[in-house]
Parts: sequence; C-alpha cells; structure tokens
Amino acid sequence: MSVIVYQTFQIQQSKFKEGIDNLLEIKKYRNGNFDHNIEILSPITGQDHTYSLLATYEGLAEMELQNKKMFDDEEYLKLIGEFFLENIVQGSMNTQIYRTMPNKKVENLGKDKKE
Repeated sequence: MSVIVYQTFQIQQSKFKEGIDNLLEIKKYRNGNFDHNIEILSPITGQDHTYSLLATYEGLAEMELQNKKMFDDEEYLKLIGEFFLENIVQGSMNTQIYRTMPNKKVENLGKDKKE
C-alpha cells in the first residue's frame, strides 16, 4: 500500500516569488534524486498563499528510507532550510500521512465472531 504525505503551508506574501521558485527547485531535486514522487498543489479556493506538497511513497519503510537519504543530503538541506526559514509563515506547516486502501473487499467486517 502506498503512503501519501500531505503538507500544507503558507508562503509569505513578501517572499512569494522566491518561495514559488524555491518550491519548484525542491520538487525538481526530490523527483530527480530520490525514489518517490512529489507534486505541488496550488490553491483554487481558500487562502491564496496556502500551498501543498503531495509526496507518494511505496510504503512506510520506503518513506523512512527516503527521508533518511534526504536529511543526509547537504544540497537538499540547503534547499529546504532556505524555504522553511525565509519563505513560509512560521507555524503554518501542517503534515498529514495517509495510507491507500487495498482494492480487495474486506471479508467479515462488522460481523460477530462465532466460536
């Protein structure tokens, strides 16, 4: 089952262009150097400066492995350090982790056990 990491954050209005440019570099770097896929979601409704990163991993173990690789990578740390410290509103980041559901039907869900 895939693991989806959904991160939302607000880009500072005064650093909007720099924030978007940095975000695009982060996406390009992560998609090119690590084994997972990143998408940037931009708002259609809601708060105008709230953006999201959507990362898809093959599973929890793969997410942990890729995170270790990313945080051992000096170039990546430089990219995200600049983004977190200079481009987003402090305290605005929210991370949620989801797991995809299997396609098969779950048997006996909600039925009493008979012994």
